[in-house]
Formats: sequence, C-alpha cells, structure tokens
Amino acid sequence: MANEPVSAIILAGGASRRMGVDKRRLRLWGERGPTLLERTLAMASELCDETLVVLNDPELWPALPARLVGDAYPGAGPLGGIYSGLRVCASPFALVLACDMPFLSRALLAAMLAFPRDHDVLALRTRAPGATRNGLGIEPLHAIYSRVCLPAIHEALEAGERQITAFFPRVRVRVLERADYAAYDPEGLALFSLNTPEQLEQARRRIEAI
Repeated sequence: MANEPVSAIILAGGASRRMGVDKRRLRLWGERGPTLLERTLAMASELCDETLVVLNDPELWPALPARLVGDAYPGAGPLGGIYSGLRVCASPFALVLACDMPFLSRALLAAMLAFPRDHDVLALRTRAPGATRNGLGIEPLHAIYSRVCLPAIHEALEAGERQITAFFPRVRVRVLERADYAAYDPEGLALFSLNTPEQLEQARRRIEAI
C-alpha cells in the first residue's frame, strides 16, 4: 500500500573527484543558506518516516539531524550505498536520493511516494537518456526501492558488480516515463545532478535567475 511507512536514504559518500570540491557542503542558496546535503535532507525528512544518510565520514557531520550509516561495501559506489541503507532502514520501502540534486521537486517526490507499491523498484526515465548514470536512460538515485531487493543487490556486490541497474532483471521494476511525471517537473530540472564545475555553474546561474 502507498500509505506504508517509507524511509529516506540519502547517498552522500561520493568523492566529488570531477567537481574538485566537496559538493555536499556547497551553499548554492547563499552563505547563510543550507548546504546541498542539508537541503536534500530537509526535503526528504518532510516526506518520509525516517531519514538515513550513508557516508564514509560521519565524524565530520556531528550535527546532521539524521541517522548516519557507514558504507557496508566501501568503494562499491552508489550500489553499495543503497544496500547499506536498505539493510538497516526501518521501513519496507525507501526513497533513495543522491545528495547532488539541487532542484528536487517536492511535488514529484510526493507523487512517487503515493504511487501503488506494486513494484520492487520505482524509477524515472529522464528527458536526456545520454546524461544518466547508466545506459538505460533511468535515474536510479531518485527512486524508491523495496527491501525485497536486498538479496539481489548483495549478490551483485559479491560478484563485483558496481552498476546500479545490474540487479534490476531480478526484481520487479516500474519505470515512469517522462510523460508520466512531467506535470510535477515541468522544467525538467528535478533530476539535474552536480558532477562537474560546469554543471555547478549552470545550477548557480539558474538559482540566481529565480
């Protein structure tokens, strides 16, 4: 049922190699505004019953108002982060978000959370498939996962697999096409992620124009 408790898992363990700075601490909304991680956490906390943050340096975030979770598979990337959060979350489903999306849509997230739970993974097809984290045009770090996925993810990790979507054939996946959710994200910005200095500059210009 869509009204079942849902946890939020925020993945914040990236090394930010392409960005050159710790993007979790970027303050895109002014020096007195929240960091990117804090803003993501605040939105997720409004919508979910508990919030977990998976990261490798919890000692650097003592004031973060969330349950901090260490990575069970260090170096395994986001797939390891998803597994680390799912294995300890209190709810049967979890909203998984990367911490590098500055234009998250509360309306879109709420719509996803209200969607019938007839799936093990609920993910979105992006408007620009070539820009996604995989070759399927699916954004796996703005998605809902069931704890039913844990055995399949564990098997993939043990086999050395790091592609998030590698375990998808073993579970029930529902993909919402762009037309299914465009009303909640009319400008197509919700899935925009920060990985490079160029993308950071794009985000800053966009925020300044609002």
